[in-house]
Amino acid sequence: MAGQGIQRREVLRILGTAAAAATFPGFSKWGFACGHVGNAALSIRPASYRPIFFDAEEYAMVEKLAEMTIPSDETLGAKEAGVAEFIDFMVSSDPEVQYPFRMGLAWLNAHSESSAGKKFLELSDEQQNSLLEPLGFKSKARPGEEDGRRFFALVREYTVTGFYTSEIGFKELDNPALKFYAESPECPHKNDREHKHLSPAKS
Repeated sequence: MAGQGIQRREVLRILGTAAAAATFPGFSKWGFACGHVGNAALSIRPASYRPIFFDAEEYAMVEKLAEMTIPSDETLGAKEAGVAEFIDFMVSSDPEVQYPFRMGLAWLNAHSESSAGKKFLELSDEQQNSLLEPLGFKSKARPGEEDGRRFFALVREYTVTGFYTSEIGFKELDNPALKFYAESPECPHKNDREHKHLSPAKS
C-alpha cells in the first residue's frame, strides 16, 4: 500500500494537529518533529508502549495497517516512527473518532473472516494487501464496502499525520525550508561576510 505520500504544503497544518501529543511521556518510539531540543523529560522513554485506548488485538491491527500504508522499504517507515503509538494517543484524546476507529477495526475483521475465513492479522501479507486494495484505491472499489473505505481513509489520514510529524518522517520531507535547527545555521559564505559576490538587488 505504498505511495500514499503527503504534499509538503500540508506540513504546517499537520504539525498543528500533532502538537497536542508532543508532551506525552508514554511514547517509546514516536517523537514530535519539532519537540524542544534538550528537554530531558521528553528524552526518557519507556521500553515499550502501553496502549491507552485500543485493546491488544486492536492495537496490533492499527500497527499493521500503519506499516502497510507507509512501509519500511528504501527508507524508514511507520513502524520505526512509532505511528501506531501516535494514533492510539490521538484517538484516546478525541471521542469523535473513537467509535469510527473501533467499529472500523471490527468491520475489517468481520470482512476478513467473510472473505478469507480468518481474522485480518491471521492472513498472509499477500491476502491482507488483496483485502485492502479495494478499500484504498477508487479504481478498485467494490459495492458494499463503503464503510471499509471510509475507515481505511481515516486510518490513512492518521498514519500520514503521525508519520510526517514524527522525527523520522519530518526528515524524509528533506525540504530545506522545513528543516528544524537547534540553533541558527552559520552563514556558508565565510570568506565574504558582506556578500559582495551577490548581484545587487533590482529596483
